Amino acid sequence: MSLSLEQVQRIALLARIEISPLEAEATRGQLNHIFELIEEMQAVDTKGVEPMSHAQDLALRLREDAATEENRRAAFQAVAPEVEAGLYLVPKVIE
Repeated sequence: MSLSLEQVQRIALLARIEISPLEAEATRGQLNHIFELIEEMQAVDTKGVEPMSHAQDLALRLREDAATEENRRAAFQAVAPEVEAGLYLVPKVIE
């Protein structure tokens, strides 16, 4: 499949892109090259090839689930208007 200059200009019009004739010709060449690559890839026989989620077989490195910062709850709650049993008390808004 290859695009004509008129088709490229029509696409640019639909995309609301202002394009000069020189740019349209360069874009046509680039788009046609992309279509050629797509046709080459579609010609490859992929039967029996298992889909992969990543190009390389990688495993994620896991780290220990441990706290890295000190607990500063007491400092934060010291400036709160009302606290009870480690919880912030707020006015009731729903009846």
